[in-house]
Amino acid sequence: MRYCLIDTAIGTMGLGWTGRGVARFALPDRDRASTERLFPRMGALAGTPDAGLAEAILAYAEGERVEFSDVALDLGGVPDFNRSVYDDILKLKWGETTTYGEIARRLGDVNLARAVGKALGDNPIPLIIPCHRVLAAGGGTGGFSAPGGVSSKLRLLALEGVRAGPSEPAQMSFGF
Repeated sequence: MRYCLIDTAIGTMGLGWTGRGVARFALPDRDRASTERLFPRMGALAGTPDAGLAEAILAYAEGERVEFSDVALDLGGVPDFNRSVYDDILKLKWGETTTYGEIARRLGDVNLARAVGKALGDNPIPLIIPCHRVLAAGGGTGGFSAPGGVSSKLRLLALEGVRAGPSEPAQMSFGF
């Protein structure tokens, strides 16, 4: 895997890719060095990304309407259930949201909402696989396992013009 860091208006993001497509993505951590440490731990080597994708990420962080639907993804090693969840949320466009329960319902079993939350928590490519667009029932934020937690989720949603309400304490303790 190759990787690069992209210094954006909201912080340093990390992009990791293989010959098949984007395999990892890191939202801004507390500082550039924290983001930079992630990729070498995975055995990734520094590289130069596709200029169009890097420009799209920069534009997104500036608040421009950017869709990542045409980005090739490398989801090798990702469980089938997680892939089905990611396929579902990849259909969401800029500023559109859904809930954990709605995804579970579309996957055929409303009782899968917690499993959907777990799959989203394992998302190796946040932003491009837009897990930030998934909210708790009633429009609460739910959780967010990327650096910065729920505040990062709120920042991404705000860039897209979405306001989410506070989550109930019980939802927060379950991560969604």
